[in-house]
Amino acid sequence: MEIKMTLLPEDQRNAASIKNADSLYFGKLRSDHMFIMNYENGVWKDARIVPYGPIEVMPGAVALHYGQSIFEGAKAFLHEDGEMYAFRFEENAKRLNHSASSLCMPEVPVDIQMEAVMKLLDVERDWCPSQPESSLYIRPFMFGTEDALGMEPSASYVYCIMLSPSGPYYAGGFKNTVRLLITERYHRAVEGGTGSAKCCGNYGQAFRAAKFAKTFDAKQVLYLDASNTYIEEVGAMNHFHILKDGTVVIPEFTDSILKSITSISVMELLPTLGYKVRQERVKIEDFIAMVKSGEIIEAGGFGTAAVITPVSEYIFENGDVITVGNGEIGENTRKIYDAYTAIQKGATEDKLKWLEQVPRLS
Repeated sequence: MEIKMTLLPEDQRNAASIKNADSLYFGKLRSDHMFIMNYENGVWKDARIVPYGPIEVMPGAVALHYGQSIFEGAKAFLHEDGEMYAFRFEENAKRLNHSASSLCMPEVPVDIQMEAVMKLLDVERDWCPSQPESSLYIRPFMFGTEDALGMEPSASYVYCIMLSPSGPYYAGGFKNTVRLLITERYHRAVEGGTGSAKCCGNYGQAFRAAKFAKTFDAKQVLYLDASNTYIEEVGAMNHFHILKDGTVVIPEFTDSILKSITSISVMELLPTLGYKVRQERVKIEDFIAMVKSGEIIEAGGFGTAAVITPVSEYIFENGDVITVGNGEIGENTRKIYDAYTAIQKGATEDKLKWLEQVPRLS
């Protein structure tokens, strides 16, 4: 696909602004350019890289009224060789198409997504940060643009990729643990819905639950299924726990749980580290009992933004708290995190072939 380039002059680019920063907030900064293309009459067209800026949409756009909007999250990393490497973006491209199918949107061919992100990353390679626990966060998204108020899918769409040089998702990064709220009050998704899609509505409705969790000094809610029987996921990450025998347990993927690429990657990595891993439906009452008994010694979350986040304790609405292990980052979680991020950062050999070097095209 031909991608037209309209780039800012070098003296108007702002990548130097991140070089001397001690740390970066997650998702606050933007690089100079974005990739964008349009879908009309059944065809993706007008692919271009242009300066980052507003996207014009009509007030009646389907996405604004009926939420026909999806997104992805991926990362690229700067290695010591001075080159930039994208982490498993092809998997994100495939998952975006799963989300598109769930919302009756057109797929974006994976090869087009790959070409687009590689060319944009090449243009913006000076924006890839080198601070600890940092990355160039990649945010592809698509939304319906047709100016129509009828209750039906849009006939036109915009697909866009923007970049954000970012630090860790949770303040302080891996050295800090988080608390989660266990409640039956809120649910992220239900069977037969869009829980396995990365659609915007799943996240907008979660703001209320996250706001409620903060009143308990918790970062997020540990969502249960609609029957309040099984653990599903946390708003920004899949959940996991580690048993006393070292087995890592991740809730089984269902149509109400997002299939985390981090979870999939960790499941591939764990056997190389000597760990057993399994997926199963986890009853919340069993989970609580095993934390209390000490059978569960560590817990946390897997996600692109959150990476591997250790959970130290869970709080209930009545104020009761259960602590996982000794309440600190466990040695197994630390070992998994170190091995995973070492591959991302190029500190160890990428035997699993997760990384793709960004070619120097410009």
